[in-house]
Amino acid sequence: MCPHPVLGIPHSEPRAVRRERYGPLTVHDLNQLLLVCSLVLLVAVAAVRISSRSGLPSLLAYLGIGIAMGQDGIGIHFDNAELTQVIGYAALVVILADGGLGTKWKEIKPALPAAASLALVGVAVSVGITAAGAHYLIGLEWRQALIIGAVVSSTDAAAVFSVLRRIPLPARLTGILEAESGFNDAPVVILVISLSTAGPVEHWYVLVGVIALELAIGAAIGLAVGWLGSWCLRHVALPASGLYPIAVMAIAVAAYAAGAMAHGSGFLAVYLASVILGNSRLPHWPATRGFAEGVGWIAQIGMFVLLGLLVTPHEMGGDIWPALVIGLVLTMVARPLSVIVALTPFRVPWREQTLLSWAGLRGAVPIILATIPMVSGIEGSRRIFNIVFVLVVVYTLVQGPTLPWVARTLRLGGSGDEASDLGIESAPLERLRGHLLSVAIPEKSRMHGVEVNELRLPAGSAVTLVVRDGTSFVPMPTTVLRRGDELLVVATDPVLDSAERRLRAVGQGGKLAGWLGTGNGNGRPGRSGR
Repeated sequence: MCPHPVLGIPHSEPRAVRRERYGPLTVHDLNQLLLVCSLVLLVAVAAVRISSRSGLPSLLAYLGIGIAMGQDGIGIHFDNAELTQVIGYAALVVILADGGLGTKWKEIKPALPAAASLALVGVAVSVGITAAGAHYLIGLEWRQALIIGAVVSSTDAAAVFSVLRRIPLPARLTGILEAESGFNDAPVVILVISLSTAGPVEHWYVLVGVIALELAIGAAIGLAVGWLGSWCLRHVALPASGLYPIAVMAIAVAAYAAGAMAHGSGFLAVYLASVILGNSRLPHWPATRGFAEGVGWIAQIGMFVLLGLLVTPHEMGGDIWPALVIGLVLTMVARPLSVIVALTPFRVPWREQTLLSWAGLRGAVPIILATIPMVSGIEGSRRIFNIVFVLVVVYTLVQGPTLPWVARTLRLGGSGDEASDLGIESAPLERLRGHLLSVAIPEKSRMHGVEVNELRLPAGSAVTLVVRDGTSFVPMPTTVLRRGDELLVVATDPVLDSAERRLRAVGQGGKLAGWLGTGNGNGRPGRSGR
């Protein structure tokens, strides 16, 4: 029996003996696990390409991978609902952090009251109507009906963020949808947990008070952690740029943990903390954003594949019809009425309400929440999970691909002829107390044909280099900028914001940016604003 030359593990011992002697996971098992995980990730990355062309949300591809690996596919047996719930919670934290870091405060700020109303009032209306449909049309008892109503009333952050990246909606609608998907997970999780506890359900006013208290605690902790974390990262110089992405994600996860341990809403805390971090002009932000997006993709893939593994398709035959009926009630009655009731005080036009009604995408969040009654041992919990799974898959297939068409039909989607916004990335120049901006000029930018001196950047900023067709040169004041150029702009801290505003204004308005009222780089309005 010859031992391994490095690890000292005998080669010829049976695996059961090795597990008993060396623990449940051996190096051989680790090698197999790494191979499977890497192959799954590669297949999932390829599936993103396919889904982007077809218009289908990538979550369906990930679920399909999990189902193909499960009992009715390759034959991997997995039925641990508790582990799925734990991993799903962790993945949701990362997804909310990624979404919050990518949310622009200027876009969601006007939409916050409407989004909060949708996340609270809208959810209450949707739960009531969907539960009534499940009780009277399907015959579920009230606890099961209310659990289903609560589970499917939450729009999914991952699904909404992925679809919004492909649809040029007005900023107001984008802000409402992003903020709603970030906010409504918190009250729904609290509601599902309360309904899934053993014993009688609390009086509704007690439940409302608990939800309000937990949301308030989560919001306070999220805002505090986000502000403190952003202040520290702006004033403490870390020795390596790669530490900033790790610190940002650690702060976001800490906000969730602190909120949850304080008996508040950790999901609301992580989203609010991430929004603050994402709008704080942190050092090395492009690297941080790329890191967060990559971790978010891994979280989505792992979560959906695991949920697919948990499903046993051959057991769902009797739950397809109830899922279709409940989904029809949710999509055609509950969601539209919840939007009308929640947004009527804000005088949202009917076309926008129609789009918001159709854009209430579901995804992994409802499926994860459906594991809560399974872990709690609620009667009929397996059926609840099957109904929710079928509902999410079927109506995602319907809503996801048709959302761009609905937006165009309502004349709310972009035609594709608008001027493209500039891609601006910033890196700190700490000793100079300034920033180096990398400005990419896209194909449809109106900065094409503008001379460098016509940018009229504020004093303290200047275009120092132009990269064109793979070569770089120092521009003259009369150098004409072209599509595809990349500019390196140095700006001191006092004029950084006004320089970036001026660059974006010229990108949208061209040489006439000042006359069109889009700003002249010094913080004052253009001539039409006088």
